[in-house]
Amino acid sequence: MAGGRGAAFGPSALGTRPHWDAAYERELRFFQDTGDAGEIWFGEESMVRVIRWLEKQKVPHDSPVLDIGTGNGVLLVELAKSGYTNLTGIDYSPSAIKLSEKVREKEGMSNIKLQVEDFLAPSANLSGFQICIDKGTFDAISLNPDNAVGKRKQYVRSLRNVLKPEGFFLITSCNWTKEELLEEFKEGFEILEELPTPKFCFGGRIGNSVTALVFQRKE
Repeated sequence: MAGGRGAAFGPSALGTRPHWDAAYERELRFFQDTGDAGEIWFGEESMVRVIRWLEKQKVPHDSPVLDIGTGNGVLLVELAKSGYTNLTGIDYSPSAIKLSEKVREKEGMSNIKLQVEDFLAPSANLSGFQICIDKGTFDAISLNPDNAVGKRKQYVRSLRNVLKPEGFFLITSCNWTKEELLEEFKEGFEILEELPTPKFCFGGRIGNSVTALVFQRKE
């Protein structure tokens, strides 16, 4: 439930690069065998939620969009199908980028830019984005066994560097509550909106298993 999730989890292999390299190598082989791009983090509804918000805000289709930790790149494909034309996906796992390139090729979306990039140590040319999207990457960083607190702070610094002033950051998390994310991103960002996510009932209490927020970078 949404109460204090961030304080409850500890270090995990899910926060390490070797885990994701191995996971995406398996998904890459699966894609080559079946043509299936694999798991969509937080389900298709999470992609629909993001696209609906962009459309509601009338975000221009040529706005530069960054998918942080793109994985199989399916979110970028859906954004391209919805008319967005300036799309970049990064992932620190080379296997993830190989998979997303295969998915891009299958879908005929050659305008999507993909690159191996560690968001905690971004290259100088990774900047100027109007929209940054995170579906689970901040969660994974939070599980890193090696100085997760420092890595979370570096994530926020990187986000300030790559996102334009007054640009939008859309984050979907299953590890952090709204209140905890407000605390994590208080330096340089302000909450704009909480997006609706599915609710569940347990023991007579109603809660959310997923948090989805929109932040805006301060000038």
